[in-house]
This record gives sequence, C-alpha cells and structure tokens, in this order.
Amino acid sequence: MIILYRVDDRLVHGQVVEGWVPALGAEELAVVSDEIAGDEMRRAIMRFATPEEVDLKIMTVDEASAYLPGASSSEKKVLLLLPGLAEAVALTGKGLKIPELNIGGMHYSAGKNFSIGKAIFLSDEDCAALKALSSAGIKIEGRGVPTDSPVNLMAAIA
Repeated sequence: MIILYRVDDRLVHGQVVEGWVPALGAEELAVVSDEIAGDEMRRAIMRFATPEEVDLKIMTVDEASAYLPGASSSEKKVLLLLPGLAEAVALTGKGLKIPELNIGGMHYSAGKNFSIGKAIFLSDEDCAALKALSSAGIKIEGRGVPTDSPVNLMAAIA
C-alpha cells in the first residue's frame, strides 16, 4: 500500500529516512523521476542513503504508472517520492489515484517567487499544477516532517 505520496526535490534524505520512514513503518521507497532513473551516479547515492531494511525502487514515470497500481494493493508499505509536481500531474494523467499529496520541500530556484514557510517555494507553474491536482480531488498539505503541523497549501495560494 502506498502510505505517503510526497513531493520533495531532495527525494531520499534525512527528513525522509529519519522522520517519515520510521514514523510510517515504510518498507519501500519508490522514487519516480525520469531524470534520476537515467543517472547511475544519483541512483547510487540514493541507494547509499536508504536504510538497509528498506527497499528502494527508482522508476521513470512510465515504469511507475505500471508498477504503482500493484503497489497500492499490496501489503508492503510504500513511501512514494516525487521530485516535483510535474511527476504528480503526469501520474494522475496516467490514471494513478492520489488521495493526498504531501509537499515536503520545493526549494528556491529562479522563477519560484512565492514562498510558504522555509522549504516550499512555488512558481506560477507550480501554483497552477497544485490547483489542477486539487481540482482532481487530491488533498494537498505542506509538511516537512511527521511532527510538523500540516499547512493547507491551497488556502495559502488562493
């Protein structure tokens, strides 16, 4: 079962492996990124950062659209990691049902002129993607670690 759908441009890092994995009892990290799937060095770094007892799958969006429906109905607890909103939009476009989307970190870069908290910076394109995802019935929250209070991002960008 997919226990958390998370957008975090750092993907596998301390907040995920020290916060979310133990809090949720995650048994697998599923990274969905065409870019990472094609980069052996970055895949190796993520394998190194993943706890030994946790499986790591790194997939393209197309591979994920085939894999995730089965993962949703399995008993294995899967934490899904996306580097950005484009991947979430692409997966929903391929029929994946995302009930709730956690936005953990979208760090500052050129064109990201709207900030929410310390780690969520949005461009106009990001805001449009969030609105489209929300319109599709996906509950969207901002939260870095499990102990943080969730932030209603849709209210913040309205």
